[in-house]
Amino acid sequence: MFTPENLRKTLEIFNDKIQAKKDYLSELDTPIGDGDHGNNMARGMDAVMAADLSGDLPAIFKATAMALINKVGGASGPLYGTAMMEMMKASKDSNDPETLLKAAIVGIEKRGNSQPGEKTMLDLWVPAVDNLNNGTLNTATLEVLVEQTKNIKATKGRASYVGERSIGHIDPGAMSSAYFFESLIEAGVFNE
Repeated sequence: MFTPENLRKTLEIFNDKIQAKKDYLSELDTPIGDGDHGNNMARGMDAVMAADLSGDLPAIFKATAMALINKVGGASGPLYGTAMMEMMKASKDSNDPETLLKAAIVGIEKRGNSQPGEKTMLDLWVPAVDNLNNGTLNTATLEVLVEQTKNIKATKGRASYVGERSIGHIDPGAMSSAYFFESLIEAGVFNE
């Protein structure tokens, strides 16, 4: 379950992963996007780490959402920010990870006007939450889910401009999302 402590820990671990992998994320983004996903996410996570992350779950999610929306360029800021904002709303009534992550998915779908199967971060979020539900969410599963985005033809976002040529490339948003789910695992959010 989410606690203020493990949420802060999640964000710290996520920041470390994003900063360490920002060049890789931008490399993934270069053939099918603007080539800036890693730098955008790193800038956003710098802002999150500089934000006031004290208080209860809704306060932390809100501070995270605002930092991401205000500092991340491209689609990532609004999408990750919306995910955090929806988790903030859901966290007023629940600290159940599945409940909060499902609320985030609904927000991402609405904000991005997208569904799984369009080569977006949803192609990681949706199956990851399904795996959480059946007890099979782990880093190995996340790696498989990221790899599976290679086989998807992009029909949403910047990657849709390259059409068929998007096949064979990992979706950068799915990769950064995998780092987020890894961070949740490492921070102990899913431990009973």
